Amino acid sequence: MNSGTQNIENVKKPIAMNAKKFGLWLFMVSVVMLFAALTSAYIVRQAEGNWYVFELPELFTYSTITILLSSVTMHWAYISAKKDNLEVLKTAMSITAILGVAFLVLQFFGWGQMVDLGAFFSDTVNPSGSFVYVITGLHGLHIVSAVIFLLVVLVKTYKFKVHSKNLNTMEMCVSYWHFLDVLWIYLFVFLLLNR
Repeated sequence: MNSGTQNIENVKKPIAMNAKKFGLWLFMVSVVMLFAALTSAYIVRQAEGNWYVFELPELFTYSTITILLSSVTMHWAYISAKKDNLEVLKTAMSITAILGVAFLVLQFFGWGQMVDLGAFFSDTVNPSGSFVYVITGLHGLHIVSAVIFLLVVLVKTYKFKVHSKNLNTMEMCVSYWHFLDVLWIYLFVFLLLNR
């Protein structure tokens, strides 16, 4: 009897993951695949020649600094949530949301700088500008979704639904935000190196 009971107790339980977190991770993997396809297409088309080379807008550098700062404030928010410091959490989440919007504004005005440089979205003869608009625009769309997610978490914070014993939504938001930050750094470096 004892050996049978011990065998049952020694059976390992399967690793379980929250379904929403798993869904988020699947979504992020699909985003990686999307941008891998876009950057691969960029390299293939660039190798064919007839490629308009232009400097990336200076505002893209400022937007990169902004998104890096937002990662710091997001981490600050997460640490505050773990410590049940809800006032600091609200402040840090608000600052992160503002920095996210600032990133989008800088990207938008960066597109204006691209037009000034002669890089247009609808240039069928030379698609170099089109690639940059599509890549940065799709990333911007994901930032919009992340800012909305941030605002949802912020509202939950004001309703005292985010705290050390209920961090699931907060952890998902943090993961998504940091993922988009790292993705932008990759895209920015890629575009700098492959003009």
